[in-house]
Amino acid sequence: MTKLDLPLRSALSYLAWPLLYGLGLCGAGAAFASDRPLLWFNLMYLCMVVVIAAGERWLPYENTWLDNDGETFCDLAHTLLTKGLAQLGVAAASTLAISTALIAQPSFSLSSMLWPSAWPMPAQVVLGLVVAELGLYVAHRMAHTHEALWRFHALHHSVTRLWVLNTGRFHLVDSCWKVAVSQTPLYGLGAPLTVIVWISAVTAVTGLLTHCNIQMRTGPLDWIFSTPRLHRWHHSKVLAEGNRNYGENLVLWDLLFGTYLNPTRRPPADIGINGRIARGFLAQLKQPFTRAGVRSILGVQTQAKTRQDVDMQI
Repeated sequence: MTKLDLPLRSALSYLAWPLLYGLGLCGAGAAFASDRPLLWFNLMYLCMVVVIAAGERWLPYENTWLDNDGETFCDLAHTLLTKGLAQLGVAAASTLAISTALIAQPSFSLSSMLWPSAWPMPAQVVLGLVVAELGLYVAHRMAHTHEALWRFHALHHSVTRLWVLNTGRFHLVDSCWKVAVSQTPLYGLGAPLTVIVWISAVTAVTGLLTHCNIQMRTGPLDWIFSTPRLHRWHHSKVLAEGNRNYGENLVLWDLLFGTYLNPTRRPPADIGINGRIARGFLAQLKQPFTRAGVRSILGVQTQAKTRQDVDMQI
C-alpha cells in the first residue's frame, strides 16, 4: 500500500455509504421510469452487488470475512428465492390493487382518505417508509424474542461473516412474516402501489449496504439510517448487543423503544449463533419444521432441556 492509498482509502470510507446509497436510489428511480422497470431494477441491483463485492476486496472492514465459509451457494439460493418471492408479491399486489379499484373501491374510501395522496411522491415514500419500518421493527424484534419465529430467523444470523452475498439469506417463512407485518398497514391506510414499490427498493438497497464487508464511516448518519456499523452490532453473539438495532432502513423506532445501540468501540467480527444450522439449501428450508431441527437451531442437546434452559442466541 502506497502513502497515496491511505488518504484515498480514508476518504472513500466516508464517501462509500452515501455514494452507494444515492446511486442505488437514483438507479431505482431510473428503472421505475423506464418501460421495463423490473428488468432494469434487477440489472441495477446486480451492478450494485458487483461494485460492492469489488469494494469488499479493496477496502474490507474485516479481513477474515473475506475467507470462504462454504455457504455461498446457500446464500445465493436463499437470496434468489426471497427476491423472487418479493417480485411475485409486487406483481400480485399490483393485480390486487387494480381489481380492488374496479370492484370494491367504495369499500375503501375511508382508507383512501387517510393517505395524503396530494403530497409529493418523495414525501409519500418517506411517510410510507416510517410506517413500514414500524411493522419491520415489530416483526424483527418478535423474531428474536419468540421461539416460534426465531427458528426461521436464526438462518440469517447463522452467518459467520457479513458480505454482500448473504444480504438475502432469509428463510422463506421469515421473509413472508416481515412483508405481511410491514405492508398490511400501508394497504390499510390506502398507500398507492408506487409507494410500496419504492419502499421495497429502498429496503433492497439498504440491505446490500448493511451487510457489506466494506470499511464505512457513517458518523451522524448512524442516528437516522440503519448503517453497516449498527447492523454489525445486531449480529453480535452477545445477547445484550445482538438484541438491538432492529431497524431495516431507519433507526427511528429503535431510538423510541430503547433498542438503539452504538458504542464507541469496534463492532465484533466473531458473529453467528450458538446453535447449528443444517448444511445445504433444502435442508435449511426444512430444518425449522422438525423437532430435531429446532433443537439444533436452539443449541439444545437433549430433549430433557426446557425452553428456560436454552439461550436463544443471535
